[in-house]
Amino acid sequence: MSAAADTISPAEIAKFTEIADTWWDPTGAFRPLHKFNPERIRFIRDRLAAHFGRDITEPRPFAGLRLLDVGCGGGLISEPMARLGFEVTGIDAGAENIGVARLHAERMGLAIDYQVAAPESLRAAGHEYDAVLALEVVEHVSDVSAFLGAVGGLVAPGGAAIAATLNRTVKSLLLAKIGAEYVLRWVPRGTHDWRKFVRPSELAAGLRRGGLALSEFSGVAYDVARDDWKLTPRDLDVNYMAMAVKA
Repeated sequence: MSAAADTISPAEIAKFTEIADTWWDPTGAFRPLHKFNPERIRFIRDRLAAHFGRDITEPRPFAGLRLLDVGCGGGLISEPMARLGFEVTGIDAGAENIGVARLHAERMGLAIDYQVAAPESLRAAGHEYDAVLALEVVEHVSDVSAFLGAVGGLVAPGGAAIAATLNRTVKSLLLAKIGAEYVLRWVPRGTHDWRKFVRPSELAAGLRRGGLALSEFSGVAYDVARDDWKLTPRDLDVNYMAMAVKA
């Protein structure tokens, strides 16, 4: 990584390094992401298909398009995107995460370019992508504004970015921090710092600095009755996703 990679938080990377070998265990430390993944994938697939004019009934609807997965972890999103036809690059600041991602992709027969890198490094090198994802990573960086500016700078003209993060509200403190970590024990204690959660206005401002315009916000909420997640377009109080485009 170059000296430009200044949004990486060593303390946050250390948290995920400790549990990197459990990325693909649906009952382990990343169980919430496994449960969350189908709704995330549907949101990404449907919005990007509409944006790029692609038919999701095709076997590989996004063939010919380049996608960057920022903070890819073990590859839980990178792999489905590759199967949908994207030429995928996945980056993460944790070498252990990238090692897990590479091994799993190889076992699945998927060609994904995984790199230990930060978005600032790729931007400084002049890289651009048709679609850039920043999912559940914004709340773990050291400088949200600089990070989102770098993400926006990596989107090619006519491209799009999709982000997912946690809102900084009293409700998210009770549910996503206290409830998820201490009551339900969905994730290890200390996974999140509520003070680093990102309000939608802050996310939008950061992406604008990278030349993007917000086109949609949608909340994502846990449905207790179904033991599943669903989109809640009007409720952004806890988890939410956003799409932004570059003219």
